[in-house]
Amino acid sequence: MKEFLKRKGVNISVKTYLVDAMGAMAFGLFASLLIGTIFGTLGDKTGIQIFLTMKEYCTSATGPALGIAIAYALKAPQLVLFSAATVGFAGNSLGGPVGALLATIVAAELGKIVSKETRIDILVTPAVTIFSGTVIAMFVGPGVAGFMTWFGNVVKAATEMQPFLMGILVAVLIGVALTLPISSAAICIMLTLDGLAGGAATAGCCAQMIGFAVLSFSDNGWGGFFAQGLGTSMLQIGNIVKNPIIWLPPTLASVITGPIATCIFHLENIAAGSGMGTCGLVGPIGIYTAMNETGGAGMWLGMLLVCFILPGLLTWLIGIPFKKAGLIKPGDMKLEA
Repeated sequence: MKEFLKRKGVNISVKTYLVDAMGAMAFGLFASLLIGTIFGTLGDKTGIQIFLTMKEYCTSATGPALGIAIAYALKAPQLVLFSAATVGFAGNSLGGPVGALLATIVAAELGKIVSKETRIDILVTPAVTIFSGTVIAMFVGPGVAGFMTWFGNVVKAATEMQPFLMGILVAVLIGVALTLPISSAAICIMLTLDGLAGGAATAGCCAQMIGFAVLSFSDNGWGGFFAQGLGTSMLQIGNIVKNPIIWLPPTLASVITGPIATCIFHLENIAAGSGMGTCGLVGPIGIYTAMNETGGAGMWLGMLLVCFILPGLLTWLIGIPFKKAGLIKPGDMKLEA
């Protein structure tokens, strides 16, 4: 059996399903729901109808985009990959992004097992893939989606009641998730982490991205600055494994910026932007989308400080004693070319 599964490319592991598959979810979300949110904001503010139309198309394509992205990460053959569009649609419709994740994982793996095993592969492979994925979506999706919604509501309610403590907790956890090889964006969307909790999550993500961009500037220059500040702090994960101390300054910065976001500026975000930080400026755009009617000058000042200025300044200041003590040395945060 092990040899058969190996031959079919079925690798049952935590990394495969929680790192690779969830990481691919971020690309699927960005290519549909997240870019649609940006189009929608542009349409609302400019009145240009084509942006609003594209938003509708992007949103409706979220499920298929998730299915294809996850199946691609699982190295599914062509027929399985194309069939995953239907599975992703069913999973997302019945169970949200988590439903799409679970349904596509099962469907893709079963599809890989039967792929090219019969003379009527063109019928058997898509039939098995779509049937198995849809069944999982029908039976598991609604329950999982209900639990994720409940848990997300608990986090949001706790943040409203205890904005200081929860501002720290949410900022640190989501920021750490952003730097780890998992998808913070997917987590926030699965939990529908919006409102004040979304603002705290954004603060944590920005602290990691801008923080690492500034802290590692001497090692990486402007190229590394923009790669991390507008791309992802996940680029540092290899260096973190070698020297975990480098993770402390941006994480400690998020301990400060999280409650500043919740208690002082009352920043809010939409779920689609909460876990993105400054990646493509989706986090700030999400804050604007959530608060543009009520935020006023305080929103702009808070966004500027929490998303850009404070993460870099605090991380740089916190990093000084670490560098002087030799705990962080030149080259510790050098990115591979």
